[in-house]
Amino acid sequence: MTGPAGTTGTPWDRPGPEVPLPGGVANRGRVVRVGDTVRRPLRRTSPATHALLDHLAAVGFDGAPRVLGTDRQGREVLGYIPGTAVTPPYPDWALTDAALRSVARLLADYHRAVAGFDPTPHSWPQPPPDPYAGELVGHNDLNLDNVVFRGGRAVALIDFDLAGPGSRLWDVACAARQWAPVRPDATVRDARQGQGLRRLRVFADAYGLTGAERAALPAAIQQNQEWFGGVVERYAAAGHAGFLEYWRSGTRLGSEEYRAWLAGQEPALRAALSG
Repeated sequence: MTGPAGTTGTPWDRPGPEVPLPGGVANRGRVVRVGDTVRRPLRRTSPATHALLDHLAAVGFDGAPRVLGTDRQGREVLGYIPGTAVTPPYPDWALTDAALRSVARLLADYHRAVAGFDPTPHSWPQPPPDPYAGELVGHNDLNLDNVVFRGGRAVALIDFDLAGPGSRLWDVACAARQWAPVRPDATVRDARQGQGLRRLRVFADAYGLTGAERAALPAAIQQNQEWFGGVVERYAAAGHAGFLEYWRSGTRLGSEEYRAWLAGQEPALRAALSG
């Protein structure tokens, strides 16, 4: 039972009611709030994640959890960030252009904050494919439920389990693919249907992508989709309940299906990003 700097018996380690937190796949049902803390299972790569979060705290980035220690059950203890994560059914306020822009700006702020962090002493999860690895430590999993909002504005990123050496473009591809979203309209069952291309441009503008990055984004989106498909497949094959449920849900797009759809959309994507 330890806290920051090896302290014991710290206030955050007092027992209290455990409130399950919604969202997520890998740790579904295993993440709880206790007072002003969040308790999550430790992982092989937790020391790397904790070093990253400690760096973000040291440089004054407020948009990520603080590491407090471990509790009596051997779980990591993080500071709770007040606000709302976006979970289904998605509320209307989370699908506005204002919310989308705030996600892009938060991501840009994170990338500036993490730029000076050295990942080399640590062991990380599987990295993105070349050439999307090694520029900086990316979040690598910018799903809707991994962003905390207050007052309709994105204020924090959570769930850094897949964080590791990546790149700005890789994180942008991941976020835009899911937030715009960049996928067939038939699979979009909320107010974003028919708005993907326009919202992709909104995200790119708010983040501040360069012309070269905009030209490279469609290919990055395709590889990001395929990489995440591989992550899901590996976990499902290993019997992970959350990923098995997602695998069997029928909402997952196969790599070949998505690649074919995206190839047909490439002229429209490039026009949306450059127009």
